[in-house]
Amino acid sequence: MSNQIYCIAEIAQAHDGSLGMAHAYIDAVAKTGCNAIKFQTHIAEAESSIHEPFRVKFSKQDETRMDYWKRMEFSLEQWKEIKQHCDEVGLAFMSSPFSNAAVDLLEELGVQQYKVGSGEVNNFVLLEKIAQTGKPVIISSGMSSYEELDKTVSFLKSRNVTYSILQCTTAYPTQPEQFGLNVIQQLKDRYKVPIGFSDHSSALEACIAATALGAEILEFHVVFDKEMFGPDAKASLTMKETTQLVKSVNNIATALQNPVNKSDNSAFGNLKSIFEKSLAINKNLKAGDVLSFSDLETKKPKGFGILASEYENVIGKKLKRDMSQWDFLNDEDLIE
Repeated sequence: MSNQIYCIAEIAQAHDGSLGMAHAYIDAVAKTGCNAIKFQTHIAEAESSIHEPFRVKFSKQDETRMDYWKRMEFSLEQWKEIKQHCDEVGLAFMSSPFSNAAVDLLEELGVQQYKVGSGEVNNFVLLEKIAQTGKPVIISSGMSSYEELDKTVSFLKSRNVTYSILQCTTAYPTQPEQFGLNVIQQLKDRYKVPIGFSDHSSALEACIAATALGAEILEFHVVFDKEMFGPDAKASLTMKETTQLVKSVNNIATALQNPVNKSDNSAFGNLKSIFEKSLAINKNLKAGDVLSFSDLETKKPKGFGILASEYENVIGKKLKRDMSQWDFLNDEDLIE
């Protein structure tokens, strides 16, 4: 499927550490029309410590956040299987690295571009590692001020990295007052690069609105069911919602690429003749009667009487002949 909006289905940790579940997600996302499926590559010892607190205390089986990250890990061979499966079903494989070690792993897989999460935008060590790969980068701006973003952009430009930016609000699920849709145009004006929208609202309208406002890339969490286990389930879309969203945003993109010239209505000539109306009279009238507004009606189609828009020209004029209720009214029926 050729998409006009680049749609990225974010799996993140929805697989809950299960390789089988990860493969199930790949098959499901492939049916939605998305361009890409994105995972997160966690190597617990390289990225975290036992001091890291839970963002959301959702887990009754992981004593620490560190234990959770360990459970989310896949081996290099397992990642290779995941990447191969994505290739087979026509999905671009993406994964956000959270350590330099994760970048090394993803390079072994042959990843084509990198997504940098909101919490890593100011991690210049990780950005340097990614820059050295020469691959394009998508960065989420969720927790960054413009001052911070400017520094990150300057860093990437100094290393000739091709980059794009997603407006993102780091809130799960994001409420309407937090969408920040106004930021999309601000980012476009400020950085002159492709701008997208990363959504955590668990609904369709934010991405649809973002598309109408110029977003070229959309990223959103997906899950089989919003009651599933995990920190992002309630901020995700179901597969049915994802399919509907992809169709909707590409329809919006098509509309934006085909502007309508409101000055030219020539294409509606036939319809106008059907739907527009001609003047008629609403009661029996005699020759010599003076027409008033209360005598008038309009009837389809156009062209069988005086144009409805010209009704003021007939008020106060006398009839030349007797006329019956619902007769069309023409210039020849009037005494000049």
